[in-house]
Amino acid sequence: MSLHKIAVIGGDGIGPEVVEAGVEVLEALAAVEPGLAFDFKRFDWGSDYYRRNGRMMPQDGLEQIKGFDAIYFGSVGDPNLPDDVTLWGLRLAICQGFDQYANVRPTRLLPGLTGPLRPDLGKQIDWVIVRENSEGEYAGVGGRAHRGLPIEVGIDVAVFTRAGIERIARFACELALSRPRKLLTVVTKSNAQRHGMVLWDEVVRGVLRDYPGLSVDWMLVDAMTQRMVNKPGSIDTVLATNLHADILSDLAAALGGSLGIGSTSNIDPSRSRPSMFEPIHGSAFDITGKGVANPLGSFWTASLMLEHLGEQAAARRLMVAIELVTDRAEYLSPDLGGAASTAEVTSAVIAAVSGVNSPSS
Repeated sequence: MSLHKIAVIGGDGIGPEVVEAGVEVLEALAAVEPGLAFDFKRFDWGSDYYRRNGRMMPQDGLEQIKGFDAIYFGSVGDPNLPDDVTLWGLRLAICQGFDQYANVRPTRLLPGLTGPLRPDLGKQIDWVIVRENSEGEYAGVGGRAHRGLPIEVGIDVAVFTRAGIERIARFACELALSRPRKLLTVVTKSNAQRHGMVLWDEVVRGVLRDYPGLSVDWMLVDAMTQRMVNKPGSIDTVLATNLHADILSDLAAALGGSLGIGSTSNIDPSRSRPSMFEPIHGSAFDITGKGVANPLGSFWTASLMLEHLGEQAAARRLMVAIELVTDRAEYLSPDLGGAASTAEVTSAVIAAVSGVNSPSS
């Protein structure tokens, strides 16, 4: 039997709601998938923890979770706390502390969903965006001076290193090769960002020489947004910097129907530390506690976590269940144009996973 130790961090807003729904689904999956088992341990870190303790997580937080097989994360952010405090105090502290340098975000238009594009374009969406997750514009280098004075200044430095670029480029190339189309689009902005992004281009081109089996094209990030809308079928695997991929992946999720279905993996490819898996919708305090949050992003995220844990059959079973549910209008949540509650969507996915009263029947 495969027993996977999972650290569960619900975080803020709707995070605990959708992650707990995901735990229910994973437990249902373990009940029907031979040899699959989980040991979940919950950590109450986040903005409420900050209000009690002055920190988003304990000082030894990384030490507490480093022995787990994976981290299942909900969201971070609170309208009553500065975003830089909440993000850097928890999510980025884990990503950077565990060197989870590869952020992977898949997008497909799931059955029954339409999205904002014309149907003939929407059905072409089948992408995976690889985001450099440790440096670039989010390296945290910079500072402020002369606070409160007319000459106050704030500086953020985008940090690009040869080692950081090379390792994410190799990760993206390997992922692109594993997909049927073997097509990689490299996103840049080296026409305007003349130092870091020029280094990005040079290092990526050097890595690409080791992957002659790939078809590769290049896009400026602004042009890439238009391509995603106008020619979605021309895209497969995308490699982009921390900031650029952050923006493009939210656009991708919206084109796929809703931010509520978006999923992501924060991967340490060395597997020396646990990787972290999270839906991308954020804390959504406007719907917190109303029972209407879309849990599908957390379920898709759980499928990514299963893949990372080597549970390919279970991951496929969960994705099939998700697709069975999205194909029935009565199981769509409000963000997808339906009226189903979080609990109703969760129950439908559990039924599909279990093969009892499956939504497909």
